[in-house]
Amino acid sequence: MINIKITDVRCDKGDSAFLLDDGKTAILYDTGFGFTGFEVAKNIKNNLGDRPLDYIFLTHSHYDHALGSAYILRHYPDAKVVAGAYAVDIFKRDGAKRTMKELDSKHAEKCGVYDYEFLGDELRVDIPVNDDDIVNAGDMSFEVLYLPGHTRCCVGYFCKEKGLLLSNETLGVYDGKETIVPSYLVSYKDSISSIERVEKLDISYILAPHYGILSKEQSEFFLGNMKKASRKVADDILISLKNGKSDGEIIADFKARYWHGYIKEIYPEDAVNLNTSIMIGLIRKELL
Repeated sequence: MINIKITDVRCDKGDSAFLLDDGKTAILYDTGFGFTGFEVAKNIKNNLGDRPLDYIFLTHSHYDHALGSAYILRHYPDAKVVAGAYAVDIFKRDGAKRTMKELDSKHAEKCGVYDYEFLGDELRVDIPVNDDDIVNAGDMSFEVLYLPGHTRCCVGYFCKEKGLLLSNETLGVYDGKETIVPSYLVSYKDSISSIERVEKLDISYILAPHYGILSKEQSEFFLGNMKKASRKVADDILISLKNGKSDGEIIADFKARYWHGYIKEIYPEDAVNLNTSIMIGLIRKELL
């Protein structure tokens, strides 16, 4: 990217945390898990030196994207957290924080981390945003895109000047090659509408969650195939349901098709099982 340096500051492949820096202003796009948050902060420090982290842009409220912000803010308390207005309410819910703690701890244990402080009560949003809002971060300007489907609080950030989209999982999770894994967890139909909105934008490059910056060719592939991938999964699930397959069989089919290579490295099996079961329920409700 011309004039904007984008650095992968993740500590675990399942993290989603990338640093945007134009030399004057630094933005962290998503923050990863809680248990890796302090290490992500160290990676940011290694890149910025004594310069501040100015903004944290959150795409949605899930623990593997947002929980790390509480830890990073311990190191960078003056950073302004930007997130969808709906996320503000979620961060206040005790039930949501309990779920974050459970899921974060479960993955931490798989990574050999058993004892760390949970900072869910320190989650905050300094700049709640709505659809079509403009966030001016130094010389960088981003239009906020409300893109529900994966969650109700999903937003993307579009820098029109650079043709750069900071994407979210409503559009799918991309492995950088030929696999796009849909992940609509609140609405299949909303996901398609969100995808169709993004298709109309003049996008040159995409910063993809759990992957990083896509080349122009990768971005073109993603933009050209994200709707097809979402519809393919919905059609496959619908056919399987009509043929009397059980949810367990459908999940097994989904994993056989998608859960391999890079996707397997970033997508824990318990998460793929849970998320696929949710998608099955949505297709049963919306399309069957």
